Amino acid sequence: MFKSFFMAGFECATGENSARAWIDQICATEHDILIEEDYARLREIGIEVAREGVRWPIVDRKGKHDLSSVEDSLNAAKNMGIQLILDLFHYGYPTDLDPFTDRFVNRFASYCEAVAKLLKKRAQPPHFITPVNEPSYFAWAGGEVGRFAPHAEGRGPELKAQLIRAAIAGIDAIRSVLPEARMVNADPVCRVCAPLDRPELEADAHWFNEHAVFEGWDMLAGRMHPEFGGSRDHLDIVGINYYWTNQWEHTRPEIPLAEDDPRCWPLRDLVRWVWHRYRCDIVITETSHIGESRGPYLRQLAEEIEAVLDEGIPLKGVCLYPILGMPEWHDQSEWARMGLWDLQEGPTGLERVLHRPSFEALKSAQSRLEGLTILQPQRKAFLG
Repeated sequence: MFKSFFMAGFECATGENSARAWIDQICATEHDILIEEDYARLREIGIEVAREGVRWPIVDRKGKHDLSSVEDSLNAAKNMGIQLILDLFHYGYPTDLDPFTDRFVNRFASYCEAVAKLLKKRAQPPHFITPVNEPSYFAWAGGEVGRFAPHAEGRGPELKAQLIRAAIAGIDAIRSVLPEARMVNADPVCRVCAPLDRPELEADAHWFNEHAVFEGWDMLAGRMHPEFGGSRDHLDIVGINYYWTNQWEHTRPEIPLAEDDPRCWPLRDLVRWVWHRYRCDIVITETSHIGESRGPYLRQLAEEIEAVLDEGIPLKGVCLYPILGMPEWHDQSEWARMGLWDLQEGPTGLERVLHRPSFEALKSAQSRLEGLTILQPQRKAFLG
């Protein structure tokens, strides 16, 4: 399905953070001006697929579309031989829009159609697109606790429904131009457990795990709110975003479960959990760790992926996200050391400094998994 099993994701969040300051992570990491060099680095380490952001508020200016930044990405990808998964909405939206209105949905669909027309003209198929990144997380962050624009509180379910309506309208618009385009619908996989000192929360934790976690995908698939127009074709490829922060005690999301906590599920179990629900192609669209935990995490990740592939689950790729260190969303003066490359000030801009332990772990993982990914179709057929 993809040119390489391991992929790289370039952090592309835009919008207003908790301080109501505008952020643009593509600019902040200078990926916009170093895109071709960044893609060349990927090729050097055997990564040929990238999740790349198309920034809605940069492209869409009061309904008129400036697609020059998208053309830059397409040109760089063509020149460097990189296959793209285009991420069309990563938290930021045009500032003249209210996301709780029908106008928001319609403008998003128009924007998606404009991008699709450019892809038809300038890029060879196959086309892979993420219409709305992490609708569940963004609904919580922007609609429930006010950390991103629209800075609403107590309106998370309402915002999630709007984001899914927009995604469905956007998918329809894309496929009106590119009927064979594949959608990679990325959302976090989270899991909670009852606190040890609050066993009475067990039922609430179970409800969260079985319902809240899957609402976005269920709406896209038409299982929930079928009046939105979702279907299995809209859901298409399920993208799992998973970090070390994705499991916690219910009602205490700021304190992740320790990785050696027996209540913490391994990644292989989480992937299987999703696959049994949807029985579709899966991509781990975001995963990484921070600081000196990066190398060990990548080695453990390879073990988990091997177990998933051995089961015959159609895991089609794993995206290391973010591939570059990045400024913290809510404090741009602080840098998150989460990438394969750390960023540091140099004489001509932000230099990319390879994190050697992560690189060595990635090389080992690539070698370990190469044969398994090739043989997976036979395994799947054998397992029925």
